[in-house]
Amino acid sequence: MDWEKHSTPAERAVDERPPEGCLVAAIRIPVRIVVLVLVVPVRLVWDALAVGGRLAWERGLLPLARGAGLLLRAVFVAPVVWLWARVLAPAARAVGAALTWTGKALFVWPWVALWRYVLAPVGRGVRVVALWVWWTGVVAPVAWWYRHVMTPIGRGLGWLTGVVGAGLADVGRGITWMASGVRFGFVSAGRGIAWLGGVVWAGLASARRGLRAGGGWLLRALFVRPWVWLYTRALVPLGHGIAWLARGLAKAGRGLTAGLVALLRACVVVPAVWFYAHALTPLGGGVTLLARGTATAVVWLSKALFVRPWVWLHRHALVPLGSATSLFCKVLGAQLAVVARTLGTGLAWLSKALFVWPWVALWRHAVAPAGRGLAWLGRGIWAGVTLLGRGLRTVPSTLVRWIFVVPAVAVWRWGLVPLGRALVVLAREAGDALGHAWRVAGHVSRAVGRFLGRLLRWIFVDPVRWAYRSVCTPLGHVVRDSVWRPAARAAKDAGRTARQAVEGARETVRQARRDAWRALVGGGPVPEPREPVGRLARTLGSTTTVPSAAPEPEISLHKQG
Repeated sequence: MDWEKHSTPAERAVDERPPEGCLVAAIRIPVRIVVLVLVVPVRLVWDALAVGGRLAWERGLLPLARGAGLLLRAVFVAPVVWLWARVLAPAARAVGAALTWTGKALFVWPWVALWRYVLAPVGRGVRVVALWVWWTGVVAPVAWWYRHVMTPIGRGLGWLTGVVGAGLADVGRGITWMASGVRFGFVSAGRGIAWLGGVVWAGLASARRGLRAGGGWLLRALFVRPWVWLYTRALVPLGHGIAWLARGLAKAGRGLTAGLVALLRACVVVPAVWFYAHALTPLGGGVTLLARGTATAVVWLSKALFVRPWVWLHRHALVPLGSATSLFCKVLGAQLAVVARTLGTGLAWLSKALFVWPWVALWRHAVAPAGRGLAWLGRGIWAGVTLLGRGLRTVPSTLVRWIFVVPAVAVWRWGLVPLGRALVVLAREAGDALGHAWRVAGHVSRAVGRFLGRLLRWIFVDPVRWAYRSVCTPLGHVVRDSVWRPAARAAKDAGRTARQAVEGARETVRQARRDAWRALVGGGPVPEPREPVGRLARTLGSTTTVPSAAPEPEISLHKQG
């Protein structure tokens, strides 16, 4: 067997190390032999303990734990579950139902009854009264006022507005016609003047060299003065007339607006103010008084039903009970405080006497003087060392170096370092030898285990198996065929015979009873009871596979239907 076939990464790293000297090899082989001799028994014991522990866990502790779990479940969990399912849960549901019913009876149903039988009818009555008052006091007068006052006034105002609008439309159309005429005159005059200007300009263009001296006067006479005269004598009076007409129309509009405003004030505003002051205000005051009275009654009833009983209960029951409980708690608290204060004082004094005062005395009378003495001694030594250092300052440091440093370096370099390397090599070899020996011991333990298993199989299992197959099985077959089956067949025959005898006795008793009844009472022959006859067996002609079954006659399928 190749034990080094499957090497680990650590082993591969060890194998890849550079070769070492013969001294290491000479140490490695004896160390591995000794370690192997020491480790093999330990590995055998370890494997035996592991197998025994696994067998004990799988065959003993695990079933025992499962049985203990089932036992604990049957002893503790099942009774608790049964107690909860059969006792606590129904009791909790019953208590919950009782608390629910009590809560509804105390807090829900009174409010529901108050709402259903008091507040809702009162609210419906108040709603009916308010609707009637609103309809009678507000809606009907407003409708009458709108139908018999506002509608005729609105129609009159509409007719007057239509007449005034028609007059204003006629005036606007006249002004529009006048403006159109003026515009047409201006346009015609402008066109004539433009034509004349074109002709004159053409003449002036042909004769401007000769008439330059008198052209200015002629131009003023022909163009400037006519336009000035037209503006002064025609356009200005026409503008004044249009402005006077516009001012007159504005005055007429202001007078018409003032009349309409006065008419609307007299027809709408004054009656509305009077109606609000003498109708709606008293009606609103009455509705307010009615609402206040209803609210006062509802509030008084609510206080009498729900507030005052609880106030009386709080004032005459809960407050005295709370005062008595508070007084009792205060007295008890005062007593407990006195006891606790006394006990705390005693425990504090005892604690100080046991733990504080001894340490304080030790610190004050022993540690502090000793510390002061040591401090004084240290200061003296430090002063002496300082003086000695100052005195030896001239001594070269070479003496110290050769006395302390050089020997220490030599010991480290030529003693400790080789010794450490040797110890490292020895520890590494011991670890490698221990791992190698542990793996070899594992293989040895496995081989020993297989040998012992095969030996136990040869000694115990194979003989028992051979005895079971070659002795017990044929013997059991013989016993079964020679003893059990004949005994079972005889028992069945005996049972069948006993049943037939019992049936014969029953039939004899029935027949004797019928004969005795017929001899005493009389009557015709009683039909003999017999077994019910079933339907004949269905076969194909004379050929049948049912023993003792009479064949039924063949029926054609065409005859059946």
